[in-house]
Amino acid sequence: MDPDQRALKDGDLDTREEHLYRLLDRAKADGDASALAALRALVRDYPNYHRSLYSRAMNQAEVFVDASLAEPLLAALADTRYNCQAWAAMGCAALRLPEAVPGLMALLERGDWMAQEQAVRALGGIGDESAVPALVPALWSEPEWLRERAADALASIGGEEALTALWEAFEHRGFTRIGYVASALSKFTPDVIPRLLAAADDDDPDLRYWAAVALGSTGDPSVVPTLERLMDQDKGQTVFDGWVSVAAKKALRTQRRIQAAIAARSGEDGGQADGEDPAR
Repeated sequence: MDPDQRALKDGDLDTREEHLYRLLDRAKADGDASALAALRALVRDYPNYHRSLYSRAMNQAEVFVDASLAEPLLAALADTRYNCQAWAAMGCAALRLPEAVPGLMALLERGDWMAQEQAVRALGGIGDESAVPALVPALWSEPEWLRERAADALASIGGEEALTALWEAFEHRGFTRIGYVASALSKFTPDVIPRLLAAADDDDPDLRYWAAVALGSTGDPSVVPTLERLMDQDKGQTVFDGWVSVAAKKALRTQRRIQAAIAARSGEDGGQADGEDPAR
């Protein structure tokens, strides 16, 4: 057995954990072949290693996972006895493993909050639209962090079904504060902008408030006149004592920051292109 692999099995747990962190550092620093082999062996033969080592390694799964680990990751994702499903989900997310989607959706039904969180994150990262129906109930659930993660995942997956689910949560609010829904909707630019502009004229001040937040987060220049009007003229107040005008003012700042960042990136790209032969 390779010395690095043996060091993860022999000695007290603290010593093995210290060696694990050294392996991760070596893998990150220069792609050390022995370190990578030991880390991958830990995942491949996970039942033979302490759960603490597996979970700590998978917290940095992006450092070392590769396609050769797909099968053992799927096995660990379903392994209730080893009980490291949340960490196996991290590995599946790092690989963007479509085969993991059914197992990840099953984790959403568990009461284990960490497994739920990592399943939602992984489903968003994998981006398979078949996961949308499983994520939608989380938009209406407790706790708030789960709703936020679900909104992020739906925005990452994209598509009409995800947009419909988020818009339903936006229009028919089950909770007072839905900034996470507004932020997620802004990712569906440009298709969502006409809907948000219409919502900014709604009779409900809460809907106008969150529409302003979402419009600012799109960064789109076309939303500026509407936000300026809301800032200058809208005296509406929300059920949580927020002011539509204040939301619009903050949204304008957000829109300008996004535009400034886009301009800065464009300038950097242009600077790199200067002097280059356009035919190359």
